[in-house]
Amino acid sequence: MTITNRKPYRPEEHGMNRRNARRLLAVVVGAGLLFGQGLPVQADAIWDRWKAADAAVAKGDAASAVPHWKFLAEHYAAAGDWENAALFSGKLNQHFDAVKDYEQAIRYYEQENDYWLKAGKDWGAVDLQRAEQIRTTIDAYIGTQDTETLRRQAAPKNGKLAKFEPEYGMYIGMYTERDPGMQNYFDRSESLYGKKHALYLAYSQVGKPFPKQHAARAKQAGAALQIGWEPMNGLDAVTDDVVRQWAKEAKAAGIPIFLRYASEMNGDWVVWHGDPQKYIDKFKMVHDIMAEEAPNVAMVWSPGDVPMYSMDAYYPGDDYVDWVGVSMYTEPYENGDPQQGNMQATSPIERLDHLYKTYADRKPLMISETAVSHYANLPQESFTDYGLLNLQRLYEVMPFKYPRLKSITYFNVNLDMKESKNNYLLRDNEAMLKLYKQLISSPYYLSKVEQGAKPSDQTGFVPMGKDNAIARAAKLIPFVKIPDIYIGKLEYYLNGTLLATQMSPPFGIDLIAGAIPEGSVLELAVYNREGQKSGSRSFPITSRISVDVDGRDVPFEQPPVLIEGNTLTPLRAIFEAMGAKVEWNESTRTATGQKGATTVSVTIGSGAASINSEAFPLEAPARLVNGHTMVPARFIGEAFGGKVEWDGETRTVRIGTGSGAESGTALRELPVSRTAVKSSSTVTALSAERKATPDAKPGPLQAVGAWFGWVGQQLTKLWNDLM
Repeated sequence: MTITNRKPYRPEEHGMNRRNARRLLAVVVGAGLLFGQGLPVQADAIWDRWKAADAAVAKGDAASAVPHWKFLAEHYAAAGDWENAALFSGKLNQHFDAVKDYEQAIRYYEQENDYWLKAGKDWGAVDLQRAEQIRTTIDAYIGTQDTETLRRQAAPKNGKLAKFEPEYGMYIGMYTERDPGMQNYFDRSESLYGKKHALYLAYSQVGKPFPKQHAARAKQAGAALQIGWEPMNGLDAVTDDVVRQWAKEAKAAGIPIFLRYASEMNGDWVVWHGDPQKYIDKFKMVHDIMAEEAPNVAMVWSPGDVPMYSMDAYYPGDDYVDWVGVSMYTEPYENGDPQQGNMQATSPIERLDHLYKTYADRKPLMISETAVSHYANLPQESFTDYGLLNLQRLYEVMPFKYPRLKSITYFNVNLDMKESKNNYLLRDNEAMLKLYKQLISSPYYLSKVEQGAKPSDQTGFVPMGKDNAIARAAKLIPFVKIPDIYIGKLEYYLNGTLLATQMSPPFGIDLIAGAIPEGSVLELAVYNREGQKSGSRSFPITSRISVDVDGRDVPFEQPPVLIEGNTLTPLRAIFEAMGAKVEWNESTRTATGQKGATTVSVTIGSGAASINSEAFPLEAPARLVNGHTMVPARFIGEAFGGKVEWDGETRTVRIGTGSGAESGTALRELPVSRTAVKSSSTVTALSAERKATPDAKPGPLQAVGAWFGWVGQQLTKLWNDLM
């Protein structure tokens, strides 16, 4: 039975109480300052600093109070009086925040949190939240098909995948019961949202029957269930008999089940909060019974994202947890009320940090319940821009920043004037629905729960950097956050030349390998809506040569390299892709490939190769690179009668073999592209005109002709080297 009175929890509910407590504590601090508290600096000197700071504030000159607050914060920190040190750090961060000196404000917000923790209080969580709100962040992630890197970054520390855990990629899930068009008819997902979902969320109470109808409809849709199983009558009601009967029915359902037992236990709004040891004992009992009776059940331990520092006390231990989940919501106002606090500066990204750093090495993570508001029902305000900005962050930044995040379930509900008073329902906002469909359309978002699942196109994302070269073409996804919240303009520059400008989400561009020379730099520049530049960041970027045989990509442990102007490619990988058997003679340092009646031998350091004992010169001697025999690309492709051609746009060596080469299926040489960005409706990019006939000259190159001309020269040189 679904629980219908759910209320997304807001961190500021406790934050307001903490701020009141800090105000009360400040009175005590004043008394302590007056009497000195036995500290090494005399009371008169401390009191003089206090009075001077107060006098400056009274005159409206808070800047003059800053040196005194710094002195007092440092003095009390040195004395180990962490509460007083935290309070004066708070005065500093409030001042610097008000004058928009965000770098200093962030420093003192983080310092205040540190001092509160040393004082044994978790009151600094709201300070960390504000620090993240005003931190300018410019990160970028680049698409790759380097499956080894993708597996490695998404793997647990011990290398063993948890129950139902994908290798990489992310399960998409949804709570649909209060979606009028879908309800719990899970097989409608594809028609309404463009794609089947891997799992659906249902709620059930301990002591109530297993939700058989939900399970049957999930099975019909080829999906799994996430079940929020809630002991509404308290932990004492969780008995062996009750759990065992439920487990037997779960097994009979015959589908994968993610059991989110007694979630959000770190919050005092649930009845199972307050006794961590009893909670842990009951969780272990549920785990053991499920392991015995229902092997199709994965145990999910799922706190709320706040209170941040109290969740760890409830963790049952690695042996009893399959997945770690979290509940979090992104909405413009605290509890849906503008009078309680503006939350627009908060993104979902940073709120996963604590959980991720604590558990991701050991367990896969899921956001078991989440949503982004696009309309605040109480003030009747539309927040489409806010919704689009954070929906992309949720689905297209968080999984790339946190590769151990492997499932997100969207709480697809309009709460009207209930609970948080927000509208999260995607189909109530055309722009939100369109973006959601676009985001989940990628194979990265998995639509079926299977052990070791991975995207069908084997593509994922890695942090932008010099070690992650672009092969053929790749999508770049930026994560940009500024204190002004809304982004007015995002510009992309390659080696100083403007490639693209975007004014609204979804942010991101497609890059083409052929126009990215060695040693390139990509710069992202971000502006607020007033046109002021908020920040910029540069990233090293490079591309690499790819090889395909008869249209199939050849994977490499050692990618092709450019050495002294020659393109060398790995012999074994390509020969085997062409159907040849390869052997290595260590004593003579010779690699030999055989296919049919043809035998090809290449010796390291030699400027010639042998084909059926006949010598053929090489454009460059064969070399060993990281233990791999590397030979000029053209020779490798043609050694067994293949046809070799060069795609300068994507930097790809294309090899056609056998009948494919003779019938012309190998692609002809493509014209050189003189832009690094694929144009789309969402990107304003500089591009060269290209005509239908192969002899046609490029159209006007606008302000970048000189640079694009240089790119063309480099690609022509590379083509000549290959051929």
